[in-house]
Amino acid sequence: MSALGDDELSLVLKWVYDQNDRKSFSQVCKQWLRVDGLTRLSIRVLEPDLIPVFLPRFPNLLFFETQVFISNPHLELVAKTCPNLQVLNLNLKKTLEEFEELDGNSGFEDVGNDGISALANGCPNLSKVLLRKRKNVANFAVISLAKLCRNLTTLDLGRCNLVDDRAVEAIGCSNSIRVLNFEACSLITDHGLAVLATGYISKTLKKLVLAECDRITDSGVSMLNHICCLEELNLAECGPKITDSGGLAVSSLSSLKKLNLGWLINLSDVTVIAIANNCVKLVSIDLTGCELVTGVGVRAFGNHGSLEYLVLASCYNICMNDLSIVVRCQSLRDIVLDKGLRMWIPMPMQVHINKFCQLHWR
Repeated sequence: MSALGDDELSLVLKWVYDQNDRKSFSQVCKQWLRVDGLTRLSIRVLEPDLIPVFLPRFPNLLFFETQVFISNPHLELVAKTCPNLQVLNLNLKKTLEEFEELDGNSGFEDVGNDGISALANGCPNLSKVLLRKRKNVANFAVISLAKLCRNLTTLDLGRCNLVDDRAVEAIGCSNSIRVLNFEACSLITDHGLAVLATGYISKTLKKLVLAECDRITDSGVSMLNHICCLEELNLAECGPKITDSGGLAVSSLSSLKKLNLGWLINLSDVTVIAIANNCVKLVSIDLTGCELVTGVGVRAFGNHGSLEYLVLASCYNICMNDLSIVVRCQSLRDIVLDKGLRMWIPMPMQVHINKFCQLHWR
């Protein structure tokens, strides 16, 4: 019987899904080890210092992930070795500051502009890039990704706090990005939002996270209604400069399905009623900590046709009669109330609510 060739072994490996079985396969002989490396499409790296040792075995990777610190030279090697990469997940579990608090060691080098730019140049097929909490990533890296990765659909820059409006200007020229996360990118201003609303990206963007971007105001938020297909918007904790003026502009986004307005303390019933009336596709809304919202606004959802998830934690101006009306919303599945109200809502009323939807406390 003749030995199996690489092509035949590759076909066999397509039916091996368990990682332990693949590992056993690769240990049979050098040929099987080589074929395993050539057919491997994804990898999760726990020890980046070993990348120069093992990465050359895997030139056809499409998915690369690591949640620990990784240096620029290591990512430059990834760019050279794996040109077909499509998904890059570098979301960090802990920031350098958080790690130092636990470990007391400040000698870590983490990726920045050079490493990300090398990937943008070497891996033009990147479609999903996640860089959450990578504190050294700044404008140059983001501009490189926006200009060179024409298939980019998802970009997570959450807590990359060196990113500002100059990076947003490059992102605004993209005609492929559908998911964009700027959580806690506190240097972004109304100018950045105007760029998103008027650039090519306004035709493709479906999800936008601006939580904790506390320099934006009503002026910038009012521009977002130009993003014609936006389905998810998160403005939680963007500060007191967002009022009903911006809220009314948000209510004109008829395509919205998920909306988070948590802790926008200057939004009132005016905004909530407008959203209930105009956002007919809305499935989820979070009004946590919206102090000015009362039962008058919440009642407006009683006849909504698609709302499934309603969060009213830290909303204290709501009474039992308001709840009895809002739960008439036939599509409502879950409602979240502040746990401080639990002792004030009689058990029969809680049972009544649970007949219509699931009641949660937060």
